[in-house]
Amino acid sequence: MLFRESANSIAARALDTSLYLHLTEQFVRMHGHRPSAAEARSWERSIPALTAALNDAGLGEVEVMLEYALPLNSKRADAVLAGVHPATGEPSYVVVELKQWSQAEPDEDDQALCRVDAYAHPVLNPIEQVRRYCEYLVNFNGAVAEHPDRVSGVAFLHNATEFGAGGLRAIEVDDHGELFTAERRGEFIDYLRSRLSDQYPGAHAADALQAGKAVPSKQLMAVAAQEVREREQFVLLDEQQVAYRIVLNAVRKAKQSDHKEVIVVTGGPGTGKSVIALSLLGELYRQGVPALHATGSQSFTKTMRKVAGARKREVQDLFKYFNSFMTTDKNTLDVLICDEAHRVRETSANRYTPAAHRSGKRQIDELIDVARVPVFLLDEHQVVRPGEMGTVAEIRAAAAAKGLKCRVVPLESQFRCGGSDAYLRWVVRLLGLELGGPVVWEPDDRMRLLVADTPQEMEAFLEGRRAEGYGARMSAGYCWPWSPEPKPGDPLPADVVIGDWARPWNLRGDRSVSGAPPSALWATDLAGFGQVGCVYTAQGFEYDWSGVIIGPDLLWRGDRWVTDRTASKDPVFKRSTSDDDVDRLIRNTYKVLLTRGMVGTVVYSADPETQAKLRQLVGGAAARELTQV
Repeated sequence: MLFRESANSIAARALDTSLYLHLTEQFVRMHGHRPSAAEARSWERSIPALTAALNDAGLGEVEVMLEYALPLNSKRADAVLAGVHPATGEPSYVVVELKQWSQAEPDEDDQALCRVDAYAHPVLNPIEQVRRYCEYLVNFNGAVAEHPDRVSGVAFLHNATEFGAGGLRAIEVDDHGELFTAERRGEFIDYLRSRLSDQYPGAHAADALQAGKAVPSKQLMAVAAQEVREREQFVLLDEQQVAYRIVLNAVRKAKQSDHKEVIVVTGGPGTGKSVIALSLLGELYRQGVPALHATGSQSFTKTMRKVAGARKREVQDLFKYFNSFMTTDKNTLDVLICDEAHRVRETSANRYTPAAHRSGKRQIDELIDVARVPVFLLDEHQVVRPGEMGTVAEIRAAAAAKGLKCRVVPLESQFRCGGSDAYLRWVVRLLGLELGGPVVWEPDDRMRLLVADTPQEMEAFLEGRRAEGYGARMSAGYCWPWSPEPKPGDPLPADVVIGDWARPWNLRGDRSVSGAPPSALWATDLAGFGQVGCVYTAQGFEYDWSGVIIGPDLLWRGDRWVTDRTASKDPVFKRSTSDDDVDRLIRNTYKVLLTRGMVGTVVYSADPETQAKLRQLVGGAAARELTQV
């Protein structure tokens, strides 16, 4: 949240411009960059329209929370109004989405989307947008989790006429989703009076909402079974919902006519790509549409099969690998959902592939050919192996070569790392994946970042979090040898050795050994904590607390990072892999490892100069927290 005061106070601040200066300062502090011109313009024009309506309604003492951040998520509601319900006397909250649009019309293919002249692509209907904000707030804030009736939602298009935007009400409206235009300002004032009392200030209700415990995010693996077999368990927000609907609309067109289209959904860690994938699979499965989910990750696919298909064999069969379609006829499927598509490889063939199946065809072409609507969900910064080629440019080129339309849908809001955009930016700046160099971490209220002095300290801290009911894992760069797995009953070899601390890598095989889970389940099985995970078992998963050991393949020297390929034990790095590619892949590896945590990350480097740099960037307060918690 950027700012909170009564409607009277905010209206007064808006008159002397101090409100916008304060919002800008807060925005820069929280996000590390200045707000866009469009965002600043919306504050200048939309907030006075809202506070004027509140004051005209006699609701000047209602508390207004501007740019309210949804829990465990980087999405922000324009405003949340807090007060007391005039009929029940209970706390009452109105989520408000403000739009400067003068006109908008429903999308001809889907009324949950709309067309606005300022945008090249359809956007979410603001009624649907605010409805989903309300649902998400109820799902993830303990103050209202048991009282969904205390939350209402409204879109206020303060520049629009009924002729210009009234058609957006073609979709169903309810308590969580209403819409008013400037032409119906009087009705908007009545709406506010029906939900907020003019007899009581709203400060206490706002306090309660802010103090509401963030209900833990529904872990992807824990709800996959219900998602695929029964009904949608995730609330998709904004561009997530747009991506979801764009795919479903493309599927409908493909069924109605001989239509084929390639869709790419791109976004960083935790932007909801896998949630969209599962929501799509669940909906298509319920509709009886032939569809499959595929990845290049053995861990992810096996976990999906185990969790989502625990009782139904046909559900297990929905989850395939990218190399499963070498001999499949074209357009066999209506939809192929390619999750973690940054792991698409040059070819599906390997040394075990029968000669009859070695067509020389690229894997990306196989995936496009097999379905009428191939969907690729990817993060280009998660390419960690030589030969992985899942990029937007490669998919566009492959689609163009076949004369196919390729639509790209970007995701920006992220749900991992506590929804902290600031933390993700810190990571990419730290690793030199964005320009500007590392910056000092400024703690926010979403993600905790700590530096351990020793691996023993890291492990003890994570054990403490596990005792509190949190999930935790330790992972490391691939800088230690990996011994063959022992015979059943023998101890696991402790390959990751740092001083007098030593722990085993996660298992490589498909069976449990000495109480450790098989490789594919390391990230999701409680017994995985005893081993150190590598990037190939961590990628695609999340856990509450993440401990990351930076190995000697990534060193801080002087004023920059240096990658040392000789320190890597990863067998995928061949002599033919260029130094530039190795450098990029090592940095991407640590980006993956550093973005697995939902609540916090503890980092450690055995290299003194690198450890000193981490200490400088994270600060002494984090060190004290690590030893005190």
